[in-house]
Amino acid sequence: MKASEAKEMGKKNKIAALNNEYTKEQYAEYQKQQKQLIFKRRRLAVIFLIGIVIFSISAFELMKDYNELNSFKAQKEEVVAESAEMDKKLEKLEQDVALLKDENYVAKLARARYYVSKEGEQIYAVPDLGSAISGNRDTTQSTQTTEESQSQPETSGE
Repeated sequence: MKASEAKEMGKKNKIAALNNEYTKEQYAEYQKQQKQLIFKRRRLAVIFLIGIVIFSISAFELMKDYNELNSFKAQKEEVVAESAEMDKKLEKLEQDVALLKDENYVAKLARARYYVSKEGEQIYAVPDLGSAISGNRDTTQSTQTTEESQSQPETSGE
C-alpha cells in the first residue's frame, strides 16, 4: 500500500502550474482574498476582545454597585432600628415632661429623692426591688413614705 500511495504522491507533484498572465492574476487575486480574510478575522477578534473588556468592566462595576447597595441596605436597617429606639426614648421623655407639669408628682418626686417629708410623714429607705429582680443593681434607693398615725406621737428622746 505504501507503494501505491507513493505513486499518487508522485502524480500530484508532476502537475505543473502554467506560467502565464491569467494564472498570475488568479494567484494574485487569491493572495489578496487571503489577506482580506486574515484582516477581517483580526478585526473581528479585536472587536470581540474590546467587547469582552467592556463587558468585564461593566460586570465589575455592577458587582461593586451591588455590594455597595447591600451595604446601604444594612446601614438603613441599622438606622431604622436606631430611629425606632430613639422614638421610644423620645416618647418616654415626653411622658416624663408631662408628669413634671403635675405639681403633685413633682412634690412626691422631690420628697422621694431628697428625703424631704411633709409634716406628719416618716421616710423609710427601701432598696428598689424592681432593679434587684432584673439584675440591674442601681445605687439609688426608692423611698417609701407612710403617714404617721395620729394615735402614736413621735418620740425623739426615748
